[in-house]
Amino acid sequence: MAPAEETAGAIAADVEAWLEAHRRKGLLRVLTCGSVDDGKSTLIGRLLYDARAIFDDHLATLEADSARVGTQGGDIDFALLVDGLAAEREQGITIDVAYRFFATERRKFIVADCPGHEQYTRNMVTGASTADAAILLVDARKGVLTQTRRHAYLVSLLGVRHLILAVNKMDLVDGAQAVFDAIVAEFTAFAAKLGQTEVHAVPLSALRGDNVLTAGTLTPWYDGPPLMTLLERLPVGDDLAAGPFRLPVQWVNRPGPDFRGFAGLIAAGSVAPGDAVKVLPGGAVSRVARLVTADGDLDRAVAGQSVTLTLTDEIEVSRGAVLAAADAPLEVADQFEATLVWMDEEPLLPGRPYLIRLGTRQAGVQVTDLKHRVNVNTLEPQPATRLELNAIAVAKLSLDAPVAFAPYPENRDLGGFILIDRISNRTVGAGMIRFALRRAHNLHWQALSVDKAARAALKRQTGVVVWFTGLSGAGKSTIADLVEKRLHALGRHTYLLDGDNVRHGLNRDLGFTDEDRVENIRRVAEVARLMVDAGLIVMVSFISPFRAERRLARDLMGPGEFVEVHVDTPLAVAEQRDVKGLYRKARDGQLKNFTGIDSPYEPPEAAEIVIDTTRESPEAAAERIVARLEARDER
Repeated sequence: MAPAEETAGAIAADVEAWLEAHRRKGLLRVLTCGSVDDGKSTLIGRLLYDARAIFDDHLATLEADSARVGTQGGDIDFALLVDGLAAEREQGITIDVAYRFFATERRKFIVADCPGHEQYTRNMVTGASTADAAILLVDARKGVLTQTRRHAYLVSLLGVRHLILAVNKMDLVDGAQAVFDAIVAEFTAFAAKLGQTEVHAVPLSALRGDNVLTAGTLTPWYDGPPLMTLLERLPVGDDLAAGPFRLPVQWVNRPGPDFRGFAGLIAAGSVAPGDAVKVLPGGAVSRVARLVTADGDLDRAVAGQSVTLTLTDEIEVSRGAVLAAADAPLEVADQFEATLVWMDEEPLLPGRPYLIRLGTRQAGVQVTDLKHRVNVNTLEPQPATRLELNAIAVAKLSLDAPVAFAPYPENRDLGGFILIDRISNRTVGAGMIRFALRRAHNLHWQALSVDKAARAALKRQTGVVVWFTGLSGAGKSTIADLVEKRLHALGRHTYLLDGDNVRHGLNRDLGFTDEDRVENIRRVAEVARLMVDAGLIVMVSFISPFRAERRLARDLMGPGEFVEVHVDTPLAVAEQRDVKGLYRKARDGQLKNFTGIDSPYEPPEAAEIVIDTTRESPEAAAERIVARLEARDER
């Protein structure tokens, strides 16, 4: 072999060896957090710079940007490596979560720089949800602040295992040990209340680099490891791999008639061909036949690996199910107590329907009760009837289907969830399951001998809800009453639920706040569902101003059992018909939360029937509704 070929072969072998060593390095996901201007972005920039993770052209751009928009005069502004948004650079703050990857000889790192402002708490939650360790920065001049406590609470809440207290800007207090000791003592006392008994404290100057990669001369009294050494030494355990097997099914793989596999990321434990597994919810048991990957079959797969399992038996398994070790199955429930972080501009209202996504499973959900909101500064519980943006609370959740789960401290993937707005599909909240409510295990549907079909057959009609919605004074009750009179004359079995009448009894304890309006409609929808089950034609005449609650009522019914009637009357016309004088009182400030005046009305977007009362008489509208109902029964 020629010398040149030998050299090339040696180089290729060295490169392959280096790549293999790099692949085998452990990965640590690190979160940086703290109050505004504590130096989070600067610290990450310094870590990247000292770890030589910046290319020459990037460094040249950084030097130019530092001269143009930096905050360090002519010196390098390391924060610009992370603060990528124009608004961040202009204001010198972090707004979005920024992720950076780098590696040392010992370990690979993914570092998340999280914003410090309170209004970006939801961004911080996003960054902390996958972190193994958190670096909580404190400005040595300011000490422990409100946002320091907030972020420490969130880090603890989200199950971040390792917490490093980085007392930054020690150069601005002349490296005083007394300042450092006082901050550490105050913080560790607060952390103990959170159950964080192991806190690593490091004094440093991110700008100068003292105690970041090397010790420096600023704090000769500190005999602990520099920050980078500490990060390289933190244990990244395989606790999940040692636990029972769990795999949320992401996809049912059917490439042909002879193959049916269940693909997903193993959330805990390990599995091998021949192992017995249970499908949850449901409870069917089978054994693993194969572990299939793109690189061939495996003899064993562990937590963190994506695989496709095939089973020895043809049993029902669908997306959202969880395959678990048969001798250590997960718990299954449909009611939970959870810690909830609200992440939307629109407030959370108990009783309003949302979607929950837990692992790969999606279901309908309601927050049935807010036990209390958490004051993250004092950790004291506070009463709450709603949750505003960035609020944190302990709440009770009720799902419309049972799900397999693990408490969040036991498994993030099977205990963490998000809430989704049913109409806009926005992610509005995130939460952590604490435990299943005991009553969830004791409640079961009682099998009845006489069902909906039998009741409908006896009445010779099909049960249905006719839901009248519109402004006060639109004419809902008038038209609903005419519809019922006409149906009664035809021999139909009916009932009319009127908004005013129901508030004399069933809902007499409710007011007119948004929270009470939601509960008002929820109760009426449940009553209407029972009446449809009894085979009745139910007229419901309520303002029902919110689309979400009308969607809740629709979703309670079966296909074709909900007919929405929008009694569409302009506000000015409704005010002219104001026989009760309610609009006048609302205009005068005597009635609060009055729909159309100081509380919104969300008109239907796809009502089955729309009635323009400025063009159609109540009698004509009633005849049109009855004709539609009669045609429905004839079909």
